[in-house]
Amino acid sequence: MNSGFGQELDALTLERARRGDGRAHAAIYARYARACYNLALRILGEPAAAEDVVQDVFLRMMDTIGGFRGDAPFGAWLKRMAANASIDVVRRNRRFGAEDPEAVFAATADGSIDREDAVDAWALLMSLSPRARAILVLHQLEGYTHKELADLFGQSESYSKSILARALKRLAGESH
Repeated sequence: MNSGFGQELDALTLERARRGDGRAHAAIYARYARACYNLALRILGEPAAAEDVVQDVFLRMMDTIGGFRGDAPFGAWLKRMAANASIDVVRRNRRFGAEDPEAVFAATADGSIDREDAVDAWALLMSLSPRARAILVLHQLEGYTHKELADLFGQSESYSKSILARALKRLAGESH
């Protein structure tokens, strides 16, 4: 069974949401809010900012769902909205950094690593600049291509490649 943004959205719920049905919007929120929050939290590093992104994404989703053409899965469309909203926050506010690794542990651990390793990984991730962290998370964890990152950031593909290479080099140096 898929989780996160990989979950399927049934055609009936989608159609009801397009017509403005509040219960359909609530069902979509219940299905995808956690994935939106986790993505925003990984990029921003602050639970309150991630919660704000979730609210913004779902308000925007309600306004724009009529334009969803279905060319890609619904979760991929929503994931892009969440990534864009998170990047907008990074652009507006450069202060994002580690607030409390304990508060974000549940969002970063999937059970395959122990708690101490997750906190260490989170601390390393938070040592990066907000932009480098966003590029690293979107490329390495979310599977975005350099072309997609170039479009998201309004830069060239070589920009995201360069930022990613420097971020990985920095993380490799700090993990020893």
